[in-house]
Amino acid sequence: MPPPSLSLPDASPPDAGGMVTPAFSPLYQQIKGLILQSLQAGDWKPGEAIPSEMDLAARYRVSQGTVRKAIDELAADNLVVRRQGKGTFVATHAEHHVQYRFLKLKPDVGDIAAEGPAQRTIIECKRARASAEVARPLALRNGDAVLQVRRILSFGGVPTILEDLWLPGQAFKGLTAEQLAQFQGATYAMFELEFGVRMVRAEEKIKAVLPDDTQASLLQISPQTPLLSVERVAYTYNNTPMELRRGLYRTDTHHYRNELN
Repeated sequence: MPPPSLSLPDASPPDAGGMVTPAFSPLYQQIKGLILQSLQAGDWKPGEAIPSEMDLAARYRVSQGTVRKAIDELAADNLVVRRQGKGTFVATHAEHHVQYRFLKLKPDVGDIAAEGPAQRTIIECKRARASAEVARPLALRNGDAVLQVRRILSFGGVPTILEDLWLPGQAFKGLTAEQLAQFQGATYAMFELEFGVRMVRAEEKIKAVLPDDTQASLLQISPQTPLLSVERVAYTYNNTPMELRRGLYRTDTHHYRNELN
């Protein structure tokens, strides 16, 4: 089977001065795109090793340096992980250090690993039709099937996070409340293992709110308790949205921590 072909530079329209300038992506970016295609197609599963730089260079008929630069960017994007003397592996949410990548709520005292995993209580898990408010961020049509989940995450027996999740119904067909409650590990790891969906990045919006009576009751707080509202859209490969999540976070014993670099 011949290796995938690389695109040749295209000419862009003339600029204001009448000059025609080449518009193209660097070769290493093209290789990165081809590797991403293989990741998206599931050629290499989360946690598995990808071919060596030498093998990929031969496959794509480019230099090892070009492949190395492509993999450098994939590693910077947390899509692959380099392990000294072992090779490069597809990143997975099942790895301990990756489990906390998207969980930004940290205890005021101690660290999140010492605190232990959250205790999950599933309040609701049902199939529904996407409203316009849900369909838009998930790139669905109004009325498309979604899985709607409401759950509480507790730490040390204290309800700390109330989350509402919406997942595309087709991609998560068969997901049950029992799976969500019983899986020992990060939810995103379960999405990988059970449904072949790997969340590779997320966008969040954060603001301060007061809970309504139902939310306050579930979190066992007063309706006058200020909370952090965190709305997240998580994406798999190719910028495909796969989860809309709205969380209410208590911050009397925890804080929201982010690292910027």
